[in-house]
Amino acid sequence: MEYLTKIRNIGIAAHIDAGKTTTTERILYYTGKIYRIGEVDDGSATMDWMEQEKERGITITAAATTTYWRGYRINIIDTPGHVDFTMEVERSLKVLDGVVVVFCGVGGVEPQSETVWHQADKYHVPRIAFVNKMDRTGADFYRVIKMMQEKFPITALPIQLPLGSEDEFKGVIDLIEENAYIWHEDTLGAEFEMVAIPEKDKKRVKEYHEKMIDVLSHYDEKILEKYMAGELITKEDLIRGIRKATIQLKIVPVLCGTAFKNKGIQKLLDAIVDFLPSPTEAPPIKGINPKTKQEETRAADPRLPFSALVFKIANDPHQGFLSYVRVYSGKVEKGSTVLIVPTMEKVRVMKLLLMHSNQKEEVEKLQAGEIGVVIGLKDVKTGNTLTNFLHPIAFEPMEFPDPVVFLAVEPKTKADETKLSGALRALSIEDPTFRVRQNQETGETIISGMGELHLDIIVERLKREFGITCHVGKPQVSYRETITKEMTAEGRFIRQSGGHGQYGVVTLKLQPSASGINIVNEIKEGRIPKEFYPAIEQGIKESVDTGVLGGYPINNISVEILDGAFHEVDSSELAFKIAATMAFREAFMKADPTFLEPIMDLEVVTPDAYVGNIIADLSARRGRIVNLESIKGHKIIHGFVPLAETFGYASAIRSLTQGRVSHSMQFAQYERIPEEEKTKLFPNLDQTINST
Repeated sequence: MEYLTKIRNIGIAAHIDAGKTTTTERILYYTGKIYRIGEVDDGSATMDWMEQEKERGITITAAATTTYWRGYRINIIDTPGHVDFTMEVERSLKVLDGVVVVFCGVGGVEPQSETVWHQADKYHVPRIAFVNKMDRTGADFYRVIKMMQEKFPITALPIQLPLGSEDEFKGVIDLIEENAYIWHEDTLGAEFEMVAIPEKDKKRVKEYHEKMIDVLSHYDEKILEKYMAGELITKEDLIRGIRKATIQLKIVPVLCGTAFKNKGIQKLLDAIVDFLPSPTEAPPIKGINPKTKQEETRAADPRLPFSALVFKIANDPHQGFLSYVRVYSGKVEKGSTVLIVPTMEKVRVMKLLLMHSNQKEEVEKLQAGEIGVVIGLKDVKTGNTLTNFLHPIAFEPMEFPDPVVFLAVEPKTKADETKLSGALRALSIEDPTFRVRQNQETGETIISGMGELHLDIIVERLKREFGITCHVGKPQVSYRETITKEMTAEGRFIRQSGGHGQYGVVTLKLQPSASGINIVNEIKEGRIPKEFYPAIEQGIKESVDTGVLGGYPINNISVEILDGAFHEVDSSELAFKIAATMAFREAFMKADPTFLEPIMDLEVVTPDAYVGNIIADLSARRGRIVNLESIKGHKIIHGFVPLAETFGYASAIRSLTQGRVSHSMQFAQYERIPEEEKTKLFPNLDQTINST
């Protein structure tokens, strides 16, 4: 059990271009895992192993590795920062015990870093904040701290201060030890020395040291007692207090540095070991016994029955599907048999691997607290549980967002037609946010994803990994359908012409709701036999999924099943399903239906000279500006813009600003489409509604 206390399962997460992969690269270098520092910009970063990652200079898929520091084993998952691949972050955070959230010293709390933070909140993951790029013009550690305190309810607690700023950034001041550290550039930061705190910084250091003690005294009784008695509070007291409050999700320790310039990473490694929890300190994971339906828990103990969660699946051209797992309890050995839940299929484990990016190390077993790969699992999906078949448990499955962009793909040759469906199936197993469907009217293959880049990568992978070249249509927005007023309608499906017929009558009331789909059964007992209720709900759900106006899913609607009628002989599940579909369609078309469009949260960082051009361009794209912030010769423009207006935005903004601007977008919400846009996009809509 002692080995578990020496494990840290952590993720590195942040907004795109905040420096996650560069930070991970330095961690691997200083811990001796790699012997040459790779860079994102020249495509040599260890964790960005995909060809598309090297070419584009971004992380696309979460990559796992293991390294060691001070005798502790650190399992690391480097996650993407681009919004199109945010699901990679989500499924990684679900299985991690701690996370390092990297913030840009210039950009501060950016949209995707907010998303990452809220994902960590969702899974109750303790975290450390690392303010990176402190050497950049415009970097301001104190501004980032203020942004964190304003945007996040958890206390952001600086445990370091920067020594110098921008091009004069030399190192960090440690508030725990009350010493300064300077890194030697001639050794690529491998060597550093402790120096005295400069006189001009002593007042600020004393102020922040006292603030730190004051905050910790709220969560640690020993610190409080010493504080009230005026006794010396030691380094060990502070480390214990910070660790306790971090694991309890009361505080987030904030460090600083510059990964690219090799400063501050060793102190970050110390913080990972000192403040983030081991598997034994994370609460036992809850699940449901699929046999008894009772809630059970699994603690991090290799002596308990085996249980693990499949959090990621990757397709390997030589070994098939690699199932990435977090082992929560017990152990699994090569050649053993495990149960997949919920399919309840018993499968034999062929191989077990530890991963270093895309490099594989075969091992004989994986045990509680470890993250590794299982080979030999067929028909397993992300979110499935692997468990001991004598003591089964099912962990909570993962939820995946619906795609917002789709396009049509068609293979260029007949030979590729048969290969395409298999390739798309493999990619959809890997990536639950990627969907494939056939358009029944046109016969086209439609692929859907989280954005333009997401689908670009899919098409590139079809060509490179599967050898399939496709004709690709233009990206299309995945709208949603909804209603704007309440309406009731009756659906009657009656076919009686002698012999056994069909009889089903259903009355539904539709009304707008704030979000999602809500189905409520208000039928009085005896009006319809209970065995037909699931068929009615199935008819409603199918109508919601396929849409009524334009084939888009329906959202923000409440459905009440009010009444109905049945026939002793002729009523059937099919009759009630069709009747519910008819009632839904009629009520929907009479309830002043309209479309919802996806709205993106946009942030642009630009030199002052281009602000006017960018704002004018956003106005032309139906965008709205909500905030404009100045930072040393630059402006940060924050606003919202419809997804339909963002296709090709990266190229447009580059030409507007001579390439001197950075921007990021993430999905915010669905909003009702303006009437003039609805008329442009769907010119025959009113005619369709009036004809029903």
